[in-house]
Amino acid sequence: MIRRRPRRHIFFLAIAAWMVLWAPASAQDVRGASPPLAPGAIRPVVAKHGMVVAQEKLAAAIGAEVLARGGNAIDAAVATGFAMAVTYPRAGNIGGGGFMVIHLADGNRDIAIDYRETAPAATRRDIFLGTDGKPDPAKSRDSALGIGVPGTVAGLALALDKYGSGKFTLADLLKPAIALARDGLKIGDDTADTLPQWHRRIARWPSSMTIFSHPDGSALREGDLLIQTDLAATLTAIADHGPRGFYEGPVASKLVKGIRAAGGIMTLDDLRSYRPLDREPVRGSYRGYDIVSMPPSSSGGTVLIESLNILEGFPMRDLHQGSVDSLHLLIEAMKRAYADRARYLGDPAFVQAPIATLLAKNYAAKQRASIDMMRATPAAAVPLPPPHEGDNTTHFSVADAFGNAVSNTYTLNFSYGVGLVADGTGVLLNNELDDFTAAPGAANAYGLVGFAANLPGPGKRPLSSMTPTIVLKDGKPVLVTGSPGGSRIISTVLQVIVNVIDYDMTIADAVDAPRLHHQWLPDRVRAERGFSEQIIAGLRARGHTVVMPMGQTSANSIAITPDGFFGAADPRTRGSSAAGY
Repeated sequence: MIRRRPRRHIFFLAIAAWMVLWAPASAQDVRGASPPLAPGAIRPVVAKHGMVVAQEKLAAAIGAEVLARGGNAIDAAVATGFAMAVTYPRAGNIGGGGFMVIHLADGNRDIAIDYRETAPAATRRDIFLGTDGKPDPAKSRDSALGIGVPGTVAGLALALDKYGSGKFTLADLLKPAIALARDGLKIGDDTADTLPQWHRRIARWPSSMTIFSHPDGSALREGDLLIQTDLAATLTAIADHGPRGFYEGPVASKLVKGIRAAGGIMTLDDLRSYRPLDREPVRGSYRGYDIVSMPPSSSGGTVLIESLNILEGFPMRDLHQGSVDSLHLLIEAMKRAYADRARYLGDPAFVQAPIATLLAKNYAAKQRASIDMMRATPAAAVPLPPPHEGDNTTHFSVADAFGNAVSNTYTLNFSYGVGLVADGTGVLLNNELDDFTAAPGAANAYGLVGFAANLPGPGKRPLSSMTPTIVLKDGKPVLVTGSPGGSRIISTVLQVIVNVIDYDMTIADAVDAPRLHHQWLPDRVRAERGFSEQIIAGLRARGHTVVMPMGQTSANSIAITPDGFFGAADPRTRGSSAAGY
């Protein structure tokens, strides 16, 4: 499955993290950065004892340092998650939510933690409709009505409390994030690329402008110092009081005051009553490997496994990676699985979805039988099943020497969420409720169509595409993967897995290979640049409508082999990093 590379230990990023973040403040200027990698030039990082791969290098190094100090993968994931709230403001967050899949070597257990945002109790079914009764996208995407109750703080704290090594307290793991927020960090990499582009969104809110702008109102740019004093105070409250420091007390009051002043409907009781959920992962198998992924309220795991089940009946290896035949089958599998997503999936507290049917091998066989090898199936003709998330998400993968692994994806939805920082908190807030379906048959910002199963409702979790996934062989993790990218998350994870299992690609090559995407509606294939003209022409000749570009994804992944941990940081995002020891 993995072409071997020479063994070598990677110490430098973890050591840099210690010097920058765990040492006294005088060492704060010690920050090294390797140049961004171009697509086609991924250099895998190899480590013997543990690995963190994330979209931001300081956060990855912080997680790797936790591993080097004897922590397990969950400890490292929690430290990384809180650090990215400081270092990767467009998607790293404590003002949003997400999902974590864990493999624990002790007892060979798999766990899924759902810390997705919930709708405030005052949310109505028609909240995102205009006076004409039609969906009003501005309400869910650009106003405070789109803010869901954040779940990240509670979710990360739950993971540490139940599955951490016991060697670190929450306060221990928050120290690096607090230091970076308080003392500042120089803007670079992805933040330097995106903050000027999205600054207009932030500039609508004076409380956000004071953090991310110069005194003249222009956006902070590469090399400027980003200081987040209020965020440091919020993180300190969490360190001192645990999740209560966020969901109750002064921070909660400031959050509610800021949201309501902006036109939102969240209350103190909404924050106080938020709970993350331990769920049973969805499970599948693919050519002798076990696939462990996220169940609803994420659609990711269900759509991923259904797609793999369809592909399993085809000789993918014989069709060759990147060929017209191979890509045609990937598209047709995606199309059918995404159609089921739209028809059936939603928050399981409100919707009884036929998950067992959708994941069944015999159901996949029926779906497979409807595929014409030479012609694209029109979206409208996708067979009816039997009766019964963000460009700007971020993903990180963690694996440790004890056999544990964590795949974590969390989000604010749009880049920088709704753009609002609740005054006095430093917390950038999400616009995650746009992931609801405003009306049956309506599409969200990523073009995903939904029906009654995903309509808004009080306390309801909007359906997500986030797909944190761990692949096991003989009960041990061999691949940890996931991605940001809204509706493209699932198709990205699917292609990484197929590249590794069917085509024996190294993790670096599997991540680097160009990707494409189909989500049933709209009926078109989105493709990255990198496919040859002949391949695109071949797909069009079979009836596929192919358009470019696909949109950003970033499959930060780890392959675990007898030779060590191979980390592939996806260069589609500048500043992504693999850090190990």
